[in-house]
Amino acid sequence: MTQLENEIVAVKAEVITMWQLVESQLQKARNAFSKFDKDLAREIVLKEKRVNAFELKIDRDCEGVFALFCPVAIDLRFLLAALKINTNLERIGDIADGIARYVIASFGEFDSDLIVKTKLLQMFDEAISILADTRIAFEKEDTNLARSIFQRDEALDVININAIDCVTDCIKADVEIVTDALYVLSIIRKLERVGDQAKNMAEEIIFYIEAKVLKHNSELKKNNL
Repeated sequence: MTQLENEIVAVKAEVITMWQLVESQLQKARNAFSKFDKDLAREIVLKEKRVNAFELKIDRDCEGVFALFCPVAIDLRFLLAALKINTNLERIGDIADGIARYVIASFGEFDSDLIVKTKLLQMFDEAISILADTRIAFEKEDTNLARSIFQRDEALDVININAIDCVTDCIKADVEIVTDALYVLSIIRKLERVGDQAKNMAEEIIFYIEAKVLKHNSELKKNNL
């Protein structure tokens, strides 16, 4: 392989490693929430510094490749996509950190009935699965899998849309759960954004492999073009 090809492979490996770290952070956030494990939540907060450090390193490495090799065509598209994916991953890391901080700040286990009715754990699982499948699409350069993310994100949107009514009903039934309800609603909003970030990354995968720009083009995404 040429030196440029070696550099591209190295950047891709770094992005995948960061991706796996962020997946782990989100999975731990689910576990910390469901088991009310404050120690695990604190571990997530501490590891957020590692996510941030990864983001900076990947940015620097991409900039170095630009400066030294002046890449074109698919190599250029890959680096541009890697930079944007890197930013999206860092934001998902922030989401996991935010959820962990809710667990740390809470005084007791979250209301189980509220969790069931809002389908929060189901939303956690789907968000984690979407994030993992988007990584696989990136690793394998699988644009069909990348395109599937657009439709799968709709499940997160539905839970998010229904959350306000669910939370309102639960509060009416038991006013003592107001604090829990606000935390749960905030977590649902955060998980909905995980889906948005995954869609952004799926768009970047399609961009660098097929040279198609799907951003802001809902019709193309709807028709899976």
